[in-house]
Formats: sequence, C-alpha cells, structure tokens
Amino acid sequence: MTASFAFDLNGQGVSVQAAPEQSLLDVLRNHLQLKATRMGCTQGECGACRVIVDGQAVASCETPLWSVAGKSVTTLEGLGTRAKPHALQTAFIEAQAMQCGFCTSGILMSAAALLHRQPQPTRAEIVQVLDKHLCRCGAHNRVVHALEKAAAQMATP
Repeated sequence: MTASFAFDLNGQGVSVQAAPEQSLLDVLRNHLQLKATRMGCTQGECGACRVIVDGQAVASCETPLWSVAGKSVTTLEGLGTRAKPHALQTAFIEAQAMQCGFCTSGILMSAAALLHRQPQPTRAEIVQVLDKHLCRCGAHNRVVHALEKAAAQMATP
C-alpha cells in the first residue's frame, strides 16, 4: 500500500508516493535520484547513510518514510554547491580528509548537524560524533582536523 508523503528536502517541498515503511534512504536514492547518501550496512551501524532530519543526524536506512512527513531533510546535495561549498566541504578538501569517499557524505552530514547545535565543539565532541562512522581508509585524524578547521572558519565573521 502506498501513500503520499510531503516533506522539505534541501530547502524545497517534495511529495513522494511510496510505502510508509519504505526507508528514507531508498526514497532518496531511488525515487528522488539523490545519490550522495550511501547504502552501507542497512542496519544504522556504519554511518554512510546519515542525513539531517530537523537538525539531527539520522541513519536514513533505518528511518521510515512516514516519520519524515512534514519535516526538514537535508542531504549532502543540500549542504553546499560547487559554486558555494559549505565550510565543511572546503575543509575536507583542504585537509584531504577522504580517500575512497564512500563514508564521507555521512560524516559530513553528522559534522554539519554537530556544528549547527554546537558551533565550537571540543575535540572530544568531534570524536564522539565520528565514533558512529566506520571508515576503512583510516582518515579519521584528517577528518577531525577538517571539522576543527571548519568550525574555526564558520566562527570567523
């Protein structure tokens, strides 16, 4: 059984016809053709599929579509643009904080949610947020540095 679900996606209103229990990840990738959100473990453990829902980073693979109705969803596609990248995106590039890039979109979304609620996070807070992400490339030190750099840049008027 399908139904219509409306929510704000990257600053634009969208309406999707899908089964209520379908995962937000599936809807983003297969219905809305937004491919930056990655499918990793499908159990909410790896962090690759994280998106921001009403300011909180969530595992989109475990988030049923019905639960985002009327809410604001931000994916990597809505974080910044090529012409005007988000400070996190710029810091990640400058710090070479990614290798294969598979986990990067989820990390960026968790980092953006952290910086939104805590503009000047401590190193411990950054590490705690990153602990929810699996990265086989071993770039975590560069990721921490990039988050610190982005926070500093965002704090400067």
